[in-house]
Amino acid sequence: MTILIIISISVILLNIPFGYWRANVKRFSLQWYLSVHIPVPFIIAMRILSDIGFSWQTYLFLVTAFFIGQKTGGLIHKYLGKIEEVSSCLVMDLMKLIWER
Repeated sequence: MTILIIISISVILLNIPFGYWRANVKRFSLQWYLSVHIPVPFIIAMRILSDIGFSWQTYLFLVTAFFIGQKTGGLIHKYLGKIEEVSSCLVMDLMKLIWER
């Protein structure tokens, strides 16, 4: 159970930059699909390497973590957009914000 929680937290953290990217592109465009689907192979790799498998109990945790990460990235984009002009890259926007202060 502990490993499942660790993987879920990792999935949330992995999806935050992709949710940030998704929030800045046109819905259902190629970039939108990429921002949603690029993290999936990494999550599958985490499942295989951590040996949690693909049982139905793990889907509840990991799908929820996936959407929480995407939503959190979108909320960060919305918040930073109120402060200054933002791009699609969370890391660059945070660095710009840090260097300006």
